[in-house]
Amino acid sequence: MTAALELKPSGQPAPTRRMVAAQLRTELRLMLRNGEQLLLTIVIPSLILVVFATTKVADIPKPRVDFLMPGVMALAVMSTAFTGQAIATGFERRYGVLRRLATTPMPTSAMFAAKTLAVLMVEIVQIALLAVIALALGWSPHGNVAPILGVLALGTAAFSGLGLLLAGLLRAEATLAVANLIYLALLVVGGVAFPISDYGSGARDVLLALPITAMTDGLREVLLHGHAVPLRDWVTLLGWTISAGSAAIGFFPTDK
Repeated sequence: MTAALELKPSGQPAPTRRMVAAQLRTELRLMLRNGEQLLLTIVIPSLILVVFATTKVADIPKPRVDFLMPGVMALAVMSTAFTGQAIATGFERRYGVLRRLATTPMPTSAMFAAKTLAVLMVEIVQIALLAVIALALGWSPHGNVAPILGVLALGTAAFSGLGLLLAGLLRAEATLAVANLIYLALLVVGGVAFPISDYGSGARDVLLALPITAMTDGLREVLLHGHAVPLRDWVTLLGWTISAGSAAIGFFPTDK
C-alpha cells in the first residue's frame, strides 16, 4: 500500500522577500487600474514638458527642453511616489484594505517596501516616455547614468516615505486635498519650470532644502552641464529619505 500523503501547514510565516514580492504584484495591478493616477503620473508631466518647451509661457533658459527635462523627471517621481501613493494609501485605509493586511504576518516595513518598488517600476515607464518626448523635441543630455539613477532612487524613497506618512496621519479626503496642494506648490517653487535663481537668497536657501529642489538641481547639474551631483543635493535627499521613511514606519497607525 502507498502511504497517504499528509500535508500540514508549517505554521511559520513566509520569508519577508516572498511577502514583498506578492504585495508588489498586487500594488502594480492596482496602480495600472487607476486611470486618475495614471493621468497624474504620466500625462501631466508630459504635457508640462511639451507646453513649456514649445511655447513662451515662461522665461526659461535655452535650450528650453534641456533645462526643463531634469525638473520634469523630478516632477514625475514626485507625482508617483508622493501624490499618487499618498492618495491611494489614504483611501486604502478608509476602505479597510490596510486593516485586513494588518491581520497577516506581513510587517509594515514589508508593505512599504512593496509600495516603493511598485512606484520605481512605474517610474521606469514614466522616464522612458519622457525621454522619448524630450528627444523628439531636441533634448541633448549629458553626464553619466549612475548618478542620475542614484538621484532618482533616493528621491523616490524620500517622496514615498512622505506620501505614506501623510496617508497615515490624515483622513482620506484630507490626504487627497493636501497631497494635491503640495504637488502644485512644489511644481511652482521646486525649480521644475522656473529657475531657483529667480528667488531671493533667503527663499532660495529654504527651497534648496526641499527634496524636489534637490532632485531637480542634481539632475540638472548632470544632464544639462555634465557636472557631478553636488554634495548638498545628496545630503538633502538622503536626509529626507531617512527621516521620512523612519517617520512613516513609526507613526503609521498600527491598525492600518
